[in-house]
Amino acid sequence: MNIFENNGHAIIWGDVIEALTTEIPDNSIDLVFADPPYNIGKNFNGRKDRWPSDEAYLSWCYEWLELCISKLKPTGSLYVMTATQNMPFFDIFLRKRLHILSRIVWAYDSSGVQARNYFGSLYEPILFGVKDKDNYTFNADDILVEARTGATRKLIDYRKSVPAVYNSKKVPGNVWNIPRVRYRMDEYENHPTQKPTALLDRIVRASSNPGDLVLDPFSGTFTTSSVAQLLGRNSVGIEAEETYVKIGLRRLAIREQYNGEVLRREPKIYEQQESPSQQHLAIFEGRTPWNTTSPQ
Repeated sequence: MNIFENNGHAIIWGDVIEALTTEIPDNSIDLVFADPPYNIGKNFNGRKDRWPSDEAYLSWCYEWLELCISKLKPTGSLYVMTATQNMPFFDIFLRKRLHILSRIVWAYDSSGVQARNYFGSLYEPILFGVKDKDNYTFNADDILVEARTGATRKLIDYRKSVPAVYNSKKVPGNVWNIPRVRYRMDEYENHPTQKPTALLDRIVRASSNPGDLVLDPFSGTFTTSSVAQLLGRNSVGIEAEETYVKIGLRRLAIREQYNGEVLRREPKIYEQQESPSQQHLAIFEGRTPWNTTSPQ
């Protein structure tokens, strides 16, 4: 196991169970965001996301979930994602240990061919739970969105002594329409299940405060840690794959080099195909794909 740290942000390269057991003190974390492998056969840099059975997968999940709960402060919050077919098991397990406040649907558009013989999935579920339902962080004013009333003009509240326009801002409901990360997006990293910055921005803003400690036990492209850094929180990210650890070292500006390798974002195909004059213009404008100071 290896640990890299800088300015309130730590990356632990190792097994999630071992890292949670040996490296994270109990009652030390303000917010956990967990986005584990879904047991659906994704390829994580050669590591296949497939357990021998559903029972084996769930047993493993229950082990790290129990550990995550023990790491939370009494005022802490947990957000966890999984495949739709697994979420009922997570829900039943967690409702005996936490207060489940929201069952969130992250809805998105389809990028490819949908199912032909059944209704394909266009969402992923998220559970939001807390240890103490009377004492937890929820910064409603920091995540307000424009209310969609369907009206073409501002609605007036005539019940008041002086009629006034309704407040058009509201806390988001539990259906979040946030696009998935696409190849041509600036934030894209080479990872099969990267979560959008906008998704983590809402979660981190809502359920933590500046200076709080945010834990992501399956960091992947380290979007959680990156958002935490941008918002003035501290972070711990755990990741089993060295390739993704290097992404985290770059995004969090913990290391510029790793084992003699300069850490740069891998150029995309269309960037590699730019002409020399276009490449020189990109460098002049400061939009190089390997800009390590970018908050992507």
